[in-house]
Order: sequence, then structure tokens, then C-alpha cells
Amino acid sequence: MAQQVTIFQTYPLQVGQKINIADGPRRGDWLVIGLSERKMQLRCPVSGREVEWERFCYLVEERSQEEWPSLMD
Repeated sequence: MAQQVTIFQTYPLQVGQKINIADGPRRGDWLVIGLSERKMQLRCPVSGREVEWERFCYLVEERSQEEWPSLMD
């Protein structure tokens, strides 16, 4: 019998890409400022805060928005 399986694949981010993390403690708008095989560096476009995290982003949806960063939370 066939089983329902959910597949996750790391998203191939690019430097300069504008992303929105929809939930969790890292949620919000970010600018991709650096990438390595295992790490990603992001900058908050509002506060300017820069962070480096293990790569964890997975594609859920791509869409066009009029306003970025989104100041609504």
C-alpha cells in the first residue's frame, strides 16, 4: 500500500535574496548576505542585525509582494 510521504529539500538560497521566515523564533524578513556549504548569513532589513545560522530554509511558497520588508507582524 502506498504511503503519504512529505519531502523536504534545502532551498538553494542566493546572496542578495530577500526572504521571509514565516514562523518560529527566526521569523520575519531577512536579506541573504552570505552563504557557505553549511551556513547562511542573514541581515534584518529593519534593525540591521546580522546573524549566521546553519542552513535550514525549505521552500513553502514563492509570491510577489508590493512591500518588503513587511512591517506587519
